[in-house]
Amino acid sequence: MENPILVTGAAGRLGGVGRTITEVLLRRGLPVRALVRREDERSEALREMGAEVFVGDLTRAADVARALEGCRRMFFGMSVSAPYLEATVTTAAAARAAGDLEVLVNISQMTVSQMSLHDSTDSPQQRQHWLGEQVLNWSGLPVVHIRATVFLQHFFFSAWAAESIARDNTIRLPFGTARTSPVDSRDVAEVIAAILADPDGHISKVYELTGPRSQDMAAHAGEYAAALRRPINYVDVPFDEWREQQLDAHELPDHVYQHLLTMARLHAEGRYDRSTRDVEKILGRAATSTREYVADNLELFEP
Repeated sequence: MENPILVTGAAGRLGGVGRTITEVLLRRGLPVRALVRREDERSEALREMGAEVFVGDLTRAADVARALEGCRRMFFGMSVSAPYLEATVTTAAAARAAGDLEVLVNISQMTVSQMSLHDSTDSPQQRQHWLGEQVLNWSGLPVVHIRATVFLQHFFFSAWAAESIARDNTIRLPFGTARTSPVDSRDVAEVIAAILADPDGHISKVYELTGPRSQDMAAHAGEYAAALRRPINYVDVPFDEWREQQLDAHELPDHVYQHLLTMARLHAEGRYDRSTRDVEKILGRAATSTREYVADNLELFEP
């Protein structure tokens, strides 16, 4: 390929999907143009990998149009934020104007599979993902939707779990006995990179990405224990107590706060009890398990 693949959100923090997509594509010898919001150590790291770095704002049509110049394939994604839908519509408009896109891979959320005009959620972010998919479908662009469930890198399963594990060898969440199947964001990135590298047969498809099995938090705690080689127990915290002690303590932006609150509530209601083999279908291997993820990130979970 001579034309660079445009990767948006390439400097994102949580999960680092854009960054990992960039890394995987470059390792395959494919040219990448990484769109970032600002110059900093993350953009410099992308440049050192071999990516062409473009600084721009996904809510500014002129920036997106310039970033797309010469690109035939692109990944769209950005961090959880209030202007997510604006960025999606702006990207669709710029991509339509370019007129020669071969594929646009859009990262969405598993909850969208359970949403409709009459069934939504209280998360403004999830509603924007649902609307964003509608806009991209109406655009007539060659779109592939990637609906990922909650990441293993999410606060629930990584940073906040690491805090309570270090404190008293527990994972404290208000999920009750409901089951969930978190997915490794690296698996998500590798699926997206595979589609960008060879989009034939994927256009207009929807892929739902989960971990290898759906299980309750007691079983997930057992996987942490196996990886860390010591007992780890799940504590089912009353919802309001968890909200006050965990969410309120971190002083999150309201958009993010409402999103995480809704995710926790939907977990308790069993809405994340989903399991697919789409990761295996695309990558030819099983999705990363909770135990494998923890074992690969011991520096995060060891006291």
